[in-house]
Amino acid sequence: MDKLKISAVSYSNTIPFVYGIEKSGLLNNYSLELDVPSVCAQKLIENKVDIGLIPVAMISKVKTSFIISDYCIGSIGKVNTVLLVSNKPIEKIKNIYLDFESRTSVQLVRVLAKNYWKMDFEWQALRKDNPVDFSKLEAAVIIGDKCFALAKKFKYVYDLSDEWRKFSSLPFVFACWVANKKIEENIKNQFNEAMKFGVENIDKAIENISSEIDLLNYLTKNISYSLDKPKRDAMDLFLKYLK
Repeated sequence: MDKLKISAVSYSNTIPFVYGIEKSGLLNNYSLELDVPSVCAQKLIENKVDIGLIPVAMISKVKTSFIISDYCIGSIGKVNTVLLVSNKPIEKIKNIYLDFESRTSVQLVRVLAKNYWKMDFEWQALRKDNPVDFSKLEAAVIIGDKCFALAKKFKYVYDLSDEWRKFSSLPFVFACWVANKKIEENIKNQFNEAMKFGVENIDKAIENISSEIDLLNYLTKNISYSLDKPKRDAMDLFLKYLK
């Protein structure tokens, strides 16, 4: 095929994937773009890329979709970067503001509200063209690296991956590698091997990255990369709730 166009998420949790793509030598003739999850999905939907690391809740929006890797962005328990934050306990929250960067996290909090917390909130959508000060909101779903700094500003922090585990006894999958067309088997295998290389070399992947957080701890303890059977079961259950 022509040059393989890939869109990956621009958060710290994809450092091993980006390292695998760029440093493994297993892939050639590709271009790599880094985007927030919602943009990854949009690019895949609009055929601007061939493969995207997209939010699970967006897979059904891709006209022809194929999960092409044994690796994902998942978590078993606390993930630390998908949070509901508030200065009120959950039973006193009325309005929840929703991060525009990921559809899956927004849908996850709705699933938990209805089926686990049994709460009826007013949902307020945040927009990229109207930035807000998260710390001044009554309650908000926030995702990505900004969670590390923002979580300290709130009295109550609910980790949505951990809340899902309490509810379902399962891990959670936030994003998968999805193609919008059939990818040649040899390229798919090369891609998968590149992912494996990155996940198996996290210590090297973070060697020259300066960060205010303990990247090794976060990437090895909070993120779980293998798209194994429990995660596939969790993904099926989550998607069933969305229907």
